[in-house]
Amino acid sequence: MRNYPERKDLFDSMLDDVFAAPLFRNETLMKTDIRKKDGSYVLDIEMPGYKKEDITISLYNGNLTIRAQHNETAEEKDSKGTLVRQERYSGACSRTWYVGTAIRDTDVKAAFENGILQVTVPTAEKKEAEEKKFIDIL
Repeated sequence: MRNYPERKDLFDSMLDDVFAAPLFRNETLMKTDIRKKDGSYVLDIEMPGYKKEDITISLYNGNLTIRAQHNETAEEKDSKGTLVRQERYSGACSRTWYVGTAIRDTDVKAAFENGILQVTVPTAEKKEAEEKKFIDIL
């Protein structure tokens, strides 16, 4: 009996290639470097192709979420004004980090320059144990 290499269907191979694309792996979206500096975490997030207006940052229940969305339409017309070509692009990405409930939105600072979003978040301070309080009975 001969030992043949495993055969793959062309369709299976095509699907493997499609789902191996960077779009589905999410490896190229929002690459982030995080470093600690002066009592804060500094996130340097790569956001090529996005503008400052495309980016939103929110803080809810201790979760810092950064979302970017971009929509673009390009069209070409001939000399008579007839549409020759029209293309549309729409893309969105987001990432969320848990930063703790001690952080307030006023504590978070952000700047965007040359396709890099830099977000500074203070390290969460430990909350002191709440003191037991008694209520007077009238």
